[in-house]
Amino acid sequence: MTNVNSDKLSSARFAQATDAFVEVFTASVDFDQRMAQQDIEGSIAHAKMLCSCGILTEQERDAIINGLTQISREIINGEFVWSIKQEDVHMNIEARLTDLIGIAGKKLHTGRSRNDQVATDIRLYLRSEITQILGQLTRLQTAILDLAEQHADTIMPGFTHLQVAQPITFGHHLMAWFEMLSRDRERLQDCCKRVNIMPLGSAALAGTSYPIDRQMTSDLLGFSRPSANSLDSVSDRDFAIEFAAAGSLIMMHLSRFSEELILWSSAQFDFIEMPDAFCTGSSIMPQKKNPDVPELVRGKSGRVTGHLVSLLMLMKSQPLAYNKDNQEDKEPLFDTADTLINCLRAYADMVPHLEAKKTNMYNSAKRGFATATDLADYLVRKGMAFRDAHEVVGLAVRLGLESKRDLSELSLPELQHFSGLITDDVFDYLTLEGSVSARKHIGGTAPGTVRLAIQTARATLEHDQLSLLITHHKTGAAAPGL
Repeated sequence: MTNVNSDKLSSARFAQATDAFVEVFTASVDFDQRMAQQDIEGSIAHAKMLCSCGILTEQERDAIINGLTQISREIINGEFVWSIKQEDVHMNIEARLTDLIGIAGKKLHTGRSRNDQVATDIRLYLRSEITQILGQLTRLQTAILDLAEQHADTIMPGFTHLQVAQPITFGHHLMAWFEMLSRDRERLQDCCKRVNIMPLGSAALAGTSYPIDRQMTSDLLGFSRPSANSLDSVSDRDFAIEFAAAGSLIMMHLSRFSEELILWSSAQFDFIEMPDAFCTGSSIMPQKKNPDVPELVRGKSGRVTGHLVSLLMLMKSQPLAYNKDNQEDKEPLFDTADTLINCLRAYADMVPHLEAKKTNMYNSAKRGFATATDLADYLVRKGMAFRDAHEVVGLAVRLGLESKRDLSELSLPELQHFSGLITDDVFDYLTLEGSVSARKHIGGTAPGTVRLAIQTARATLEHDQLSLLITHHKTGAAAPGL
């Protein structure tokens, strides 16, 4: 009986054509075609390995490589014709290869399956995306360091519960952002260790009977090693979930940055001026300057967290090995990578143009009795128990509230009314400058300490970037765009 579905490479088993709706419903080519270059890269390495092992002739290898190179050009130039009948990126490329070079194209699939092929493509794709994300992280962290250096001694209020707590410097606050992103960098770098393992050669689930050399393929593709178990290799998506988790934390951090920028740019705070190029106006209120980029980044954090949950739910009930469910891993993964790159780029472009309103920041710190803790510490150094000092300062703050004066504006006799331990040296500790300068330990907000932290951070960032470039030179992957 003639096969009614002969236009499909994997159709000989079936006597009936695929239902038209099912064909569309099960196809993935509309979204997985973005992995075309990774698919071609993996296939070229596979062909070289098959030839090395005597499974393909040199002529067949060369024909395959030339054909795949032509297909790559067709895709880049927008000339490639994608067909939903071929279901996915892998079958589309293989069908076109067979059209170009004949039977040698059909031999390419020897010793592999779409299961290990897609697992390899995803890892190659994600490795490249992590490189780009790390590049954008570097740009943003560098911009933060530059801005922090400009404002190492710019005093502002530090907050807890959104209430003025203690004076800090704007540079110190920015360095807190830097530290959050540094943890994000470390998580991505660590995630990449598990991404960079090669499943190709695991075939459908049990490996292959052909005498293949998986180590050779792994080396050609720049992986750290071949995977250890064929069942796990084709069904593992832990690395994708881990990437989504790291991405969710990055977006959570950007969302927190966004919330602060939105507050600080409001008339109520008026701490910063957002660059016009990253804001929009109102269609009805001509005075408005809306911080749209931070607001949109804050909103996009939810979609990345949603993708993490989606991937976890996708995998939670799957038996070994590969299941069609896993086709659903790509869209959340692709969107997570796109969202991270775009949001980090927006921030890296925006941060250098933030303008701090130093006077407003300073005056806000004065209004909140930010040096109250310094007065308590002063009394403790004079011999008073901290709990008693806490009560004394509370009484002084009450006087300040009633008279609408900061602690530094109270007179010496007024302060001595609360404790005889207070002498005229107290005013060295009640100024914002004195409070900030006193915190000169590691991690403190003293300007000198902040500048040292910036210097250390720059050196660490430069070392990380150099290591990343060396790694990509070894793997042949594209270096991050900086």
